[in-house]
Amino acid sequence: MATSLLISGGRVIDPGQRIDKVADLLITKGKVAWIGEKGAAPSHADSKVVDASGLVVCPGFIDLHCHLREPGFEDKETINTGSQAAARGGFTTICCMPNTNPPLDSQSSIDYVKKAAQAVGIVQVLPVGCITKGRQGKELTEMYDLAEAGVVAFSDDGSPVSSSRMMSLAMDYSLGVGLPIIDHCEDTQLTEDACMNEGWVSARLGLKGMPAAAEELMVARDITLAQLSGARLHIAHVSTAGSVELIRRAKEAGLKITAEVTPHHLTLTEERVMSKSDDNERISYDTNAKVNPPLRTRRDIEALVQGLKEGVIDVIATDHAPHTLADKACEFGLAAFGISGFETAFGSLMSLVHEDKLKLEGLISKLTIEPARIIGTRYGELGTLKPGTRADVTIFASNKEWTADSRDFVSKGKNTPFDGSVFKGKIQMTIAAGQVVYKSQ
Repeated sequence: MATSLLISGGRVIDPGQRIDKVADLLITKGKVAWIGEKGAAPSHADSKVVDASGLVVCPGFIDLHCHLREPGFEDKETINTGSQAAARGGFTTICCMPNTNPPLDSQSSIDYVKKAAQAVGIVQVLPVGCITKGRQGKELTEMYDLAEAGVVAFSDDGSPVSSSRMMSLAMDYSLGVGLPIIDHCEDTQLTEDACMNEGWVSARLGLKGMPAAAEELMVARDITLAQLSGARLHIAHVSTAGSVELIRRAKEAGLKITAEVTPHHLTLTEERVMSKSDDNERISYDTNAKVNPPLRTRRDIEALVQGLKEGVIDVIATDHAPHTLADKACEFGLAAFGISGFETAFGSLMSLVHEDKLKLEGLISKLTIEPARIIGTRYGELGTLKPGTRADVTIFASNKEWTADSRDFVSKGKNTPFDGSVFKGKIQMTIAAGQVVYKSQ
């Protein structure tokens, strides 16, 4: 069995080291051993060679925000199936949110996720701990204990922390452990019974809409509390132009604010909720496009893309939210929120590159070194191909066309609005800790 892997002749892009060149990459015993000119690698007789000619080789993708559903909702996803789906999407490190059953609000629940992920042994799974016990917003968790157990951040994601007092206390405690607070910014009094963006599409379909203000009010509140406390704040799944502007001003003021955006909020508008019948006369409702926060407008997408380019938005995160068929095969108002995102994330994002809206190097940076900076170095130096670091590598063909087919997903969640979409850009191989965990057929 080969103990070394030589990735030869690929275009190596590592934004963390400002590398963009055709090179060879040598992996030994799960670590990056060497990177340099093609054909100049140190001799390793037992090396297995991967010909990456014509392909891009980059650090393994990091997802700061996903839902693996286990424990408690294994009918939707498991740590095993979610890890397999992540590997297919080029992700080698994923941060799972705590809205499980039981929630990840205790050392024992954190230990369960970590041990289950280690037993699966596909990608690195880093848990996010709850801010409040049971995600109820009433009593803080033992944040120091959770930090000791290995969480990388605190969040009640899926449920906003509505109480300003509770959020202020959480920020104060988070300072002591040096971990960020991740908030789902939503004023639920403004979104009660709503199921999509408030606008002309919701009016046409007769659905109650979520106003942009519901997100922006909470973003503004959290920024104000972060300014008071000095805590690290990470804004989850930013979706509106107004939120981008609020975050821009906060960063200009020197606050420790970071933010993320999802692939679907960068590429789909509220109109995707509508799907036409075969005769193009009847309008139906596509529950696979129901997500929270909702798909917004073209103007919002333009602001989000601009925010990425300017560094106002730091990372791209999938918010992978798998559901069962029954969760989505119902009336739009009753359907669950969420999109299964691991396996379509890269393909959909490459459309921004091919349309010259983002540079390829910039996209890779938002998926690698920048989320790694938010996580920190507790789990080693991530998001780079620097010699001595964990050998997490993603190899992709930037121009290869393929069609998304949810029937082929390894994720249990087949709920995607991208079903049938033709993408240009495909993951060819994913290597986690030196092991090939996915290879395209």
